[in-house]
Amino acid sequence: MTITRDQAVPPAAPATRPVTRRRSRTFGRLGPAGITARYAGLLVVLAITVGPLLWELSTSLKSVAEDVFTTNPSFLPAHPTFHNYQKVAHTIPVWHFAANSLVVAVLGVGGNVVGASVAGFALARLEFRGRRLVYGLFLSTLVLPGEVTIISQYQTVTRLGLADSLLGVALPGMIGALNVLLMRNAFLAIPAELDAAAAIDGANAWQRLWHIGLPAVRGTLSVIAILSFIGAWDDFLWPLLVLNSPDKLTLTVGLAYLQSTFSVDPRTIAAGAMIALLPILVLFVAVQRYFFKGVGEGAVKG
Repeated sequence: MTITRDQAVPPAAPATRPVTRRRSRTFGRLGPAGITARYAGLLVVLAITVGPLLWELSTSLKSVAEDVFTTNPSFLPAHPTFHNYQKVAHTIPVWHFAANSLVVAVLGVGGNVVGASVAGFALARLEFRGRRLVYGLFLSTLVLPGEVTIISQYQTVTRLGLADSLLGVALPGMIGALNVLLMRNAFLAIPAELDAAAAIDGANAWQRLWHIGLPAVRGTLSVIAILSFIGAWDDFLWPLLVLNSPDKLTLTVGLAYLQSTFSVDPRTIAAGAMIALLPILVLFVAVQRYFFKGVGEGAVKG
């Protein structure tokens, strides 16, 4: 085959230069300076985040003979003891308060997992009039602090007849706007072709949510479950306003009884704080592999 003069020879494609990312002069190095800077930053973050937790644990294990108010307190207890934990159980009904907090946390987790999944799927995959308006309203609620709406929430719960009840404590936090947005972005990350193919095969919205959507966003669901559990378990102000009966108090409110009017024992208070922290650690250890996967799934996009 010969090429005549009339036939144009296509020009060669210009060589593309490989895209290189700019790396930090300090953290991008593999030399001693970069490694030292990395480990120094990690140690600072570790001291700030884990340091107070370890100090609280150390205080809860110190005996009465050790002075925790001294100028130079020791980090390690001289005579470790679990007497402070026993004192917490004898001072307040800590397990009853923990059961109340568990009920509130389970209601909060269940409401957010179900409600945020349904609302997030509707915003991501369903076409309806006013969808962008609803999405904008969800975004606008993120700039409002909780103290702004706490009065209206209290009036609503009171008019519903749920004052001084665990359901009244859990109701305002059963669906969070941030959780809905996380689920929306997680569903948007699923290829639209899968949802369209299921719709062509005759699957309705609930079937697409159950068989296609939810199996692909388990990581985001675990993030929502952990954040909802921590928020409901650690909440203090809202249960303090809603609950009046001593037998319905949550653990965070009940721990305030460890601080009496005439005496304060920081060892007992530290032991109560460690008891309140234990369920959160157990939950995080149980779902940590899904948690780190879900951080990327539910990243907020524009």
